Amino acid sequence: MSPDESQMCPSIGRITLRYWAAARHEAGVEADVVETDVPLTLADLRERAVALHPDSDRLPAVLGVCAALVDDRPVGRQDPGTLLVQPGATVEFLPPFAGG
Repeated sequence: MSPDESQMCPSIGRITLRYWAAARHEAGVEADVVETDVPLTLADLRERAVALHPDSDRLPAVLGVCAALVDDRPVGRQDPGTLLVQPGATVEFLPPFAGG
């Protein structure tokens, strides 16, 4: 592919969603991949995760209480509706563990 052709083809990136413990149980998989060429908010990614697993009634509730890491960095109390996740990133959903 010539440089001119590569500039005409849109680049599709991927955001990997990894599920741990109860989130993995409810999703039924270890991970999902969301294809996107633009940043998405953490809230958008949670909604997409739920949409990918429509048979799981409890996944929305579990993801709602999960801590999140974006590329190994804790999200903390940042607003998921404004926190942008770039293509190429990995988001990990960690449910509360015993005592925490």
